[in-house]
Amino acid sequence: MYVVCKEHVELAIDLFVDEYEDAPDVVDLKETEFSDWDPPAKCTQCEKNAEYLVV
Repeated sequence: MYVVCKEHVELAIDLFVDEYEDAPDVVDLKETEFSDWDPPAKCTQCEKNAEYLVV
């Protein structure tokens, strides 16, 4: 699972495919709410605001 900014979505997809050998789902964090989990506020690759969840 990767929480990333728009700039790092492609990198996160590549990392996911390399690790799991399967295509991920990409979730827009602005349009999705989670009842039991708060996503990190920052991208895992840089300090920008996280916008997408790659799972």
